[in-house]
This record gives sequence, C-alpha cells and structure tokens, in this order.
Amino acid sequence: MTGIYIHIPFCRRKCHYCNFFSLASRKLKDPFLKALKTEIAFTRDYLAGQPVNTIYFGGGTPSLYDPLVLQEIIDIVTQPRNIFPAEITSPPDPSPKREGRNFSGVIKEITLELNPDDITPTYVGRLKQTSFNRFSIGIQSFSEEDLVYLNRSHSAAQAINGIRLLQEAGYNNLSIDLIYGIPTSTTNRWQKNLELAFSLNVPHISAYALTVEPRTPLAWMIDRQKSAPVSDETQVEQFKILMEQTKINGYQQYEISNFCKPDRHAIHNTSYWKGVPYLGLGPSAHSYNGTSRRWNIANLTKYIDGTEKGECIYEEETLTTAQKYNEYVMTSLRTMWGCDEKMIYDFGNTIYDFFIENTLPLIGKGLVTEDSGVYFLTDHGKLFADRIASELFLT
Repeated sequence: MTGIYIHIPFCRRKCHYCNFFSLASRKLKDPFLKALKTEIAFTRDYLAGQPVNTIYFGGGTPSLYDPLVLQEIIDIVTQPRNIFPAEITSPPDPSPKREGRNFSGVIKEITLELNPDDITPTYVGRLKQTSFNRFSIGIQSFSEEDLVYLNRSHSAAQAINGIRLLQEAGYNNLSIDLIYGIPTSTTNRWQKNLELAFSLNVPHISAYALTVEPRTPLAWMIDRQKSAPVSDETQVEQFKILMEQTKINGYQQYEISNFCKPDRHAIHNTSYWKGVPYLGLGPSAHSYNGTSRRWNIANLTKYIDGTEKGECIYEEETLTTAQKYNEYVMTSLRTMWGCDEKMIYDFGNTIYDFFIENTLPLIGKGLVTEDSGVYFLTDHGKLFADRIASELFLT
C-alpha cells in the first residue's frame, strides 16, 4: 500500500518559526489547482500501480480552500477511471455518515490539516459533504502569549471551539499539534496545555520542540535580541513532562513526536517511518518509490509554469545501500516498533557487523535497549535521538 501527500502552499500569514515552503499571498490559488491536477496526470505511473490507502493534505494551510474544492482533487485519485487504484474498505468507525456522495469504496485515511480560525460551523458543514475522515489541527499552544510569540493567526478560544465543532459534527479522528520549549511557556503553562488537550479527548497529539531554523523571522529576531531565545534545558524538561503525562493519560508514544490512544496512530505518517513508498504532489513535495527520492521545486511560479509546459519540476537521486541503511536506522529508532536486526542484515554482513559493534556502547550507556533482536531508544535515549542515529550512520 502507498500514500499520497498533497502540499498546499498558501497561508493566511507566515508563522515566525516556519521554514516550510508556503506563501502569505493567495493570488495564484486557481492556477495552482490547475497545475496540481496536471501533475497528478503526469505522475500516474510513479507508484507502479500500487493501491493507495492514505491521502494527506498538508501545507501551508489547506483549509484556506473550500472543502468541496479539495474534494475535487480526491475525486481525481479515487473515483471511477482512477489514476491511482484505491484499496476498497469501509470508512473508519469515528467518521460520520457523509451526505450526497457514494462512499461504498474509500481510502482508509484521508487527512486534512486545519487552522483553528478556519473551523466554523459553515466550514464543518461543507466538510460533511467530503470524504475527509481525519483532521490535524495546528493549535501549537492554548496560551495567548505563546501564540503571539509564534505569530499564529488564531486565538486559544478558536482552538478549543474548533475541536468541539468537529466533535459535535461526529468527527472523532482528530490530531492536534503542540509545540514545547516556547520561551513564553513556563513548565506550569506547558502542563496546563497538556491537561487541556487531554480534557478535550483528542485521540492523537503531535508535539514538537520549537526549532529555530535559519533564515526564518524567529532566527532573525533572536539574533537581534528582539525575541527571547529558546532554552535547551526548558525543552528537555518539557519533553520529559510530555512523555510522563501522555503515558499517565493512556497515550502510546509510537514515534518520538507522536502520541495516540491505542490503535489511533496516523496511518499516513506511520508509512513514512516504515519506509512505505509515497507520492508527493505540489511545490516542494517529496516522493519515495523504494529505490529513489525526488523533490519538487520549491517555487510556486516555476512549479505552475513547469507543469503547463510539461517540463521537469523535480530533482531526483537514486539511493545507495548506505543511504537506505541510514534512513532505516534514523526512522525505525524513532518508533515503538524499533530497529530490527533482521532488516539490518539484509543490507549485508559488513553493515550488520558495523551496526552491532556501534550499538553495544549505546546499550551500555542506557540509551538503547534490545529485545529479541529489535533495538529501541530508552526514554533517556529519546532525548538524544538524532545524535544516536548519527553514531550509527555509514558515512
């Protein structure tokens, strides 16, 4: 099974910390949709006929589009004369009955990223006429002070109200994004953020440390002492609280930054971590087919012009055995499924020996644990996940 990621490159305004490709201007919304449909036709053979079981609309801010406009894109993928064959299954139990469409055959998971300020009764009513069955809400914090620091466009009240509107409409397959380590967020405030998330009964939480990326407004402001800097110590403390409190409240940490109630993990994102092929559509989107990776140009005008002219809009590289090994180690160690030495052995005896030799010291330091040939990060090791993976990389 495979997945399709669709990058919507428009935002109402840019968050100070964001380094994803997106534009605050929306003047090319219609030309972009035309280009996207053209790209879908161009890429019909990329997944080699493998059935698609997830679609994910990310961004940017996909919820700037009317839900029925986004449904048109889904229809191209899933309706009769499919370009991409879809696995036939029943809608997930948490999803409400849709109105006005035939859903006898649907993809397992169709996710839409939403900004809280876009979630209105009217918008939710339009969503009920679509086949979206999972929503990822970019909340980041329930604190007004944190939201101002991040330059978010919504309020804490809108975040809470948006969750409740979706739940009242029958949508329960919800995920929320939270950010920890925000300089304006005290430990007490972070705990209250988590308590509120738990009280709202969302089954999935994605929580990320605030990262100061180069060439972002946040980096510029911190460099010029116009904004409070990020504290590594605070991030470590708040990450520990995150792991502790999610466990107490019945969430599984199935990936370092992702927590869910039992059997409510994100199917689409889990495919990334398990090395499942996927197709990325839209400017800056990445794709993987098992042997190579490619990435679309991160320029909207060139993306639109290129698709209209039938020109190549991406770069591509064929992965070496060392690169495949490095990616497997990096992604698998981040998950609750761990890094299986049987998979490592498939890369060859020399790589297997290298892995075992370099893993033993990490086990001795209490950073990694092993069970029946599967290796996992300990809770302490999760604080150093990137460093641990790098120590196991082939260079």
